[in-house]
Amino acid sequence: MKYRHLFFDLDHTLWDFETNAKQAMGDIYSELSLEEKGIPDFDAFYERYSYHNHRLWDRYTKGFIKQDELRWKRMWLALLDFKIADETLSRQLAVQFLEKLPTKNTLFPYTVEILEYLQGKNYQMHLVTNGFEAVQHGKIRQAKLHGFFNQVITSEASNSLKPNKEIFTYAFAKTGAVPEESVMIGDNLDADIRGGMNAGMDTIFVNHLNIQPHIHPTYTVYHLKELENIL
Repeated sequence: MKYRHLFFDLDHTLWDFETNAKQAMGDIYSELSLEEKGIPDFDAFYERYSYHNHRLWDRYTKGFIKQDELRWKRMWLALLDFKIADETLSRQLAVQFLEKLPTKNTLFPYTVEILEYLQGKNYQMHLVTNGFEAVQHGKIRQAKLHGFFNQVITSEASNSLKPNKEIFTYAFAKTGAVPEESVMIGDNLDADIRGGMNAGMDTIFVNHLNIQPHIHPTYTVYHLKELENIL
């Protein structure tokens, strides 16, 4: 085999973040009676949360803001769009969201099947994620993915973030892998693909959204089953 170690991203690659996050937020919208607090339309609120979450995650991965600021300010800014300036509610939303999110378990089609296939070929599989330690481990347990991965490397544990080389150096140290025998598999061109390239690995871009890539991975797949053609 050309590769011995497969490094997967989790969110948006295997674990369907958008579906799970919307379900979690919908639960909280009901539990906290946000409609009565001035947010009459859940879909509109979730759209604003998604907008601010995406923007703040980009700032977080570039080192401009810290973890706590990301967690509560995405809620604060979404509430402000509805003219609700309530920091206490923002922080309550942030806590409950991160408690609720890992309980959701929707995966992309063929996730379990492809992991079983690759496990059967004796690959060493690991996760490298920019997500938070406790939250990511909760997702993995709830989605019953823990049996597939030897190591789970988070940005919190490694004190670094994809695409920085340091998180991959940490991952190599934890797993005993070397770049020449490893491949990075993920959906995010800037974090996963550029990160894998920075670390000297081949890369597989999981292009679920059928976008035009602005950097060039070693391989591109549009469905997880297509990994069988490469690995």
